[in-house]
Amino acid sequence: MNKETKKSIILFEERHVRNVWDEEEEKYWLSIVDVVAILTDNDYQTARKYWNKLSQRLREEGNETVTNCHQLKLPASDGKNYLTDVADTEQILRIIQSIPSKKAEPFKMWLAKLGRERIDEMVDPEQAIDRAVEHYRKLGYNDEWINERLKSKVVRKELTDEWNRSGITDEKDFGILTNIITKEWSGKTVKEYKNFKNLKKENLRDNMTANEIALNSLAETATTSISKEKNPKGFLQNADVAKRGGNVARVAREQLEKELGKPVISSQNAKDMTYIESLLIDNDGDGDND
Repeated sequence: MNKETKKSIILFEERHVRNVWDEEEEKYWLSIVDVVAILTDNDYQTARKYWNKLSQRLREEGNETVTNCHQLKLPASDGKNYLTDVADTEQILRIIQSIPSKKAEPFKMWLAKLGRERIDEMVDPEQAIDRAVEHYRKLGYNDEWINERLKSKVVRKELTDEWNRSGITDEKDFGILTNIITKEWSGKTVKEYKNFKNLKKENLRDNMTANEIALNSLAETATTSISKEKNPKGFLQNADVAKRGGNVARVAREQLEKELGKPVISSQNAKDMTYIESLLIDNDGDGDND
């Protein structure tokens, strides 16, 4: 694993949690003891003892969260690195649920609200769309960008449906084919594109300009149309179609760049475009998520 130690993640009232960014898995690993210390208002040593007892109880209850936690070296107050229990975001939230603390209550209420919203969306899927629009607006995106982004989700769904029809069902194959399309039209793989925009866990498409989203959607629309026409079978034939679909958008990109007199592929991300400010991580660094 290629891991990069970060300064901290802000979770509670400007209190910091040590963390490591895992580039391969594209997730943060957070210091469990730091979170426990904040929630219980204890010093590090007391928090470590609290965590030891809590983890033992969770294991006895058969909680897999503790079993899946592991250790990484993180810097301590003396400047040296020591092995420290860490967990990813999902595991941290599960641990927070097990801590009786007033400071944990907002997180528990938030998780309960998310659960209720997800159930509501299963009954009425339109609520998910309305919530997505509201969320993007709160983050500072304008309506024009939001419309393009929502249309891109429809385009992506049509493409993945077509891949399923042609026999592609493995998520890893989806990722490889997406890389082929992205590389062909933009000249960069998804990871290279995210690095170019200085992104880590953030969603690549949420950090594209309107032109980038339009070209990416063109590439995926073209791939879907060519696939329906050529009816590819198996991964290799679908990879060829993905390359051809991406090439359609590459030609469009090059023509647009001639008209504009500048590159379309931008290093700008959402923060640079003043769309969004970091809400959780003070040193922010989806694969591409839909």
